[in-house]
Amino acid sequence: MTNEDRNPIDKDKVAENPGLLPYAHTLGSAVIRPEDTGKIKGRAVTAMRQQTQRQMDQLYRQMQTLVDQANELKRRVEVSERIYQTQLNFDPIIGNTYYLYERHDGTDLLSMIAPEEWGRSRSYKRFVAKAILLADHTWDVVYFGEE
Repeated sequence: MTNEDRNPIDKDKVAENPGLLPYAHTLGSAVIRPEDTGKIKGRAVTAMRQQTQRQMDQLYRQMQTLVDQANELKRRVEVSERIYQTQLNFDPIIGNTYYLYERHDGTDLLSMIAPEEWGRSRSYKRFVAKAILLADHTWDVVYFGEE
């Protein structure tokens, strides 16, 4: 074998399938850069946290709505109990609006007179609630007065 017949390229430095190499095998090949898996995972984790935080915020708003409804129901029960503990001098009519007041002596008063209708003869310490008697004899508290 003469020098002319010998392949000048060393077989140890030649790939059998150069297209499958994870890097460019010639000077004119496209640049192949390894993926920065840390950056990819970081973005994925950030996106996941943002999405789960949005869902948590949505759940919190839903829970807050339920808490507000439960508190309103609790206040409604408290007012209803106070109304039924008052000494009624009349028979409340279903569908009518009534006003609950606290007197100066601490007892409660149920009246058909609104707070703005009392004038100077105001005979109560504070306005508690405005309520409507429902057909099932529960009270729909439409306005809570002074705390």
